This record gives sequence, C-alpha cells and structure tokens, in this order.
Amino acid sequence: MLLVVAATQRELEGAGAAESLACGIGPVEAAASTARALADRLPNAVLHVGVAGARGIPTGTIVIGSAAIYEDARGPLVHQRVEPDPDLLAAARRALPDARVLPIGTSARVGGTSDCQVEGMEGFSVLRAAALTGVPALELRAVSNDIDEADRSRWRLDDALVALADAVRTLLPELL
Repeated sequence: MLLVVAATQRELEGAGAAESLACGIGPVEAAASTARALADRLPNAVLHVGVAGARGIPTGTIVIGSAAIYEDARGPLVHQRVEPDPDLLAAARRALPDARVLPIGTSARVGGTSDCQVEGMEGFSVLRAAALTGVPALELRAVSNDIDEADRSRWRLDDALVALADAVRTLLPELL
C-alpha cells in the first residue's frame, strides 16, 4: 500500500481513493504524524506531496525532490539530507517528464532555506520518518510562490494546488 502524505487536506486532492494522511503543517507535526501512520498502517511506500516556495521557478512548476535537505539545524546537523528511493524517483521522472528534479529544502519558517532553490516545511521530516522505518519515499511539490515573498496574498496557492493534483493523478498509477 502506498501512503500519500501532505500537510493539508487540500494538498491531497489529487490522491483520490489512495491511502492518505494530512500530517499537519511544519516539520514537527509532519515527523510525529508520519511516524505514527507508518507504525499503524505499515505502507510499502510513501509519496509526500505539497506546495512550495521557489527562487526563479514559475508558479505551477512541478518539482520532484532529488533530496530532502533539513536547513533549520545549525552545527553538526547542518545540511542533513535524505535521498528519495531510486525506483520511486525513476517512476516519477517517467510519469512527469517536464518536472524539474531538484533538492528541496525543509524549514519551519518561510524563507528559512538558503542552499536550495525550492523550499517546503515538511519534506525532510516525512522522508526521514520513512527512512528510519525502511519505507521507500519520494517528495513532489508544486511551486506556489517565490520563497522571499512575504505577502501571502501574492502567493498563487490555487494554481499550485491544481498543478499538484494533476501531477499526483498522473504519478499515482506509476507507483501503485
């Protein structure tokens, strides 16, 4: 069974009847909720989906995570990363040939990443929980805003959510 995980229910709209989890917003909620779901549901793979901020990438662009990078940590934990499952990554590249494949930074605050062109709040936490339990995982995002755009009224969430739902509907048959 594939488990589709997103921060919010709206981000799960493309998952249809697939097993899904709205894990909550931010890295702590995502880690705790995902760990519990992995223990309770025992999926054989995880697809983490959501919207993202980006630098220099147009709204609605789909990004497949080549790595999930935790950018909030300082000191010895700086730049912790989780790699996606290679088979899931290959399937996503086949299903979504126009998607960009880039590292996605995780930060608990908007604009908290510095080394990644794409930023979300939950990716590293979801992929790390999956890695700790030996469950293959992949992150997929749709760009909704510029990372440095503080005015949330300028974010194009509806456009990103439509693009995300379309991408998830296209990808799921390749992963199931």
